[in-house]
Amino acid sequence: MFIAQEIIGITAGRLLKGDSCARVKGVSTDTRILSPGDAFVALKGENFDGHNFIPRAVERGASCIISQKAYRGTLPKGTVFIKVKDTSLALGGLARFKRSKFSKPLAAVTGSNGKTTVKDMICHVISGSGRVLKNEGTKNNHIGLPQTLLKLGRQHDFAVVEIGTNHFGEVGYLSGIACPDIGVITNIGPSHLEYFKNLEGVFREKSCIFKALSGPRIGLVNADDPYLKRLIGIKNPGYNLFSYGIKEKADFRAGMIRASGNGIAFRINRKQGFLLHTPGRHNVYNALAAAALGRILGLEWKEISRRLEDFIFPPGRLRIFKLGGVDFIDDTYNSNPLSLSVALDALKGFRCRGRRVLVMGDMLELGREKELLHRRAAGSITNICDVLIAVGGLSAFTAKEAKSLGFEKDNIFCCADSRQARDLLFNKISPGAGDVILVKGSRSMRMEEVFKI
Repeated sequence: MFIAQEIIGITAGRLLKGDSCARVKGVSTDTRILSPGDAFVALKGENFDGHNFIPRAVERGASCIISQKAYRGTLPKGTVFIKVKDTSLALGGLARFKRSKFSKPLAAVTGSNGKTTVKDMICHVISGSGRVLKNEGTKNNHIGLPQTLLKLGRQHDFAVVEIGTNHFGEVGYLSGIACPDIGVITNIGPSHLEYFKNLEGVFREKSCIFKALSGPRIGLVNADDPYLKRLIGIKNPGYNLFSYGIKEKADFRAGMIRASGNGIAFRINRKQGFLLHTPGRHNVYNALAAAALGRILGLEWKEISRRLEDFIFPPGRLRIFKLGGVDFIDDTYNSNPLSLSVALDALKGFRCRGRRVLVMGDMLELGREKELLHRRAAGSITNICDVLIAVGGLSAFTAKEAKSLGFEKDNIFCCADSRQARDLLFNKISPGAGDVILVKGSRSMRMEEVFKI
C-alpha cells in the first residue's frame, strides 16, 4: 500500500491530476495482471512502450498512472496521474522503499555462472523454515528485480533475489535497490566480455554487491575462484565475509566427493553427508553456497542435507531426461566458456555405453576474443566427445579447430540454427540407446528447439 504523496516523494515526480492523499493498492507494469486500485508504471523499452497501454490500465481500474509522458486522454474521476523523468528509475525507487519496510533476512546472489541454481537451492533449503519470496525464473534486471521486491509482504519470512548484469554499474544499481543483508558471489568467469572487456572488469562489477550490504552485512564467496579469493585477505572490508570451496581452505569446505550413478555425493566440513541428483560436479559449489547460507541463518545440517537431496534442478541447467530412449543433458539456458567447460565435465562423468554427442550453439557477448574463445573450446571437446554438431557462425570456428586437432571429420557437423541441428541429429546421426547428448548454447540461440520432435 502506498499513498500518492509517498510515490511523488520517492520518484521525484509531479502530481498533474488527483489527490495526493489517495491510496494506491499496489504497483504493476503489466496491464494483463494489473488489479483494480494498482498504480500502473508505464515503462519504455527498446521494443515496447508502456505509455501505449495507459488506456488499458485505466479500463482495468488503475488508481494511479506513473508516466514520463503527458497523457491527452480522459482519466476517470479520482485517478492520480504522476509525471516522472524516468519510469524505470521510478519503479526502482518504489521497490527500494518497499524493501526498506521489510525487516527479515534478504539475500542477493550474483556471479558469472550458477546464479539461478544457487538462488533456487537457497530458497529450497530455507523454505522449510518459512515462506520465501524469490525472483521468478531469471527476472534479475532493472525491471524484474523491482517487480519481485514490490511483492514483499508480512507473509514472507525470507527473500532471495538474483542480480544479473551485462553492463558496468548494474550490480551497484540493483544492489542499492535490494540492500541485501547477505550477498553471495558464485564465481568470476568470461561472461559479457563484450562490455566488461576482461575478467578484471567482471570481478569489479560483481563485487559491487558488497558495497550495498545492510543489516548484519554478510558476504559469501567461492574461495576456489582466483578473483574472489582476493576478497578473503582484505582486512576490515566493512562486512563479515564467509567462504566456501573444495580446493582451498574455507569456512564451508566439501570433501569426499564421489559420483553415485548420475548423482554427486560429498561431505561438508567432514561432517554432514549430501547427495545431489545431477551429473554436474560444479553443482557441489552451488550446494555449498546454499548450505552455508542455511547455516548462517541457523538451520541444522541434517535439515539442509535433506532439503538439498530433494532439490529438483531448474530446466535448462544440466537437467537429465530421456527422449526416444536416448539420454539427453539439457543445459540450454545459456553458455559461456566457463559454463561450457563444466557442462563438458558433466558429460565426461556421465555413464555412457555409446557415443557422447555435443550439440553446441554459439557463446555470445564475448567481445573481441569471441573467435579465440570458441577455438579454445575445441581442445576439451575432442578429448570428451565422439560427435560435434556446431550451431551458428561462431561455433563453426570450434568445429574447424576440432578438425585441425584430429577430430574425425565425419563426426563434425555445422548447422545454421537449432532446428537444422535437430533434423540432422535425429535423421542423420540417429542417436540410439547408450548415447548421451549434451545440448548447450547462449539463450538467443534457442537450443531447446533441438528437443522439439
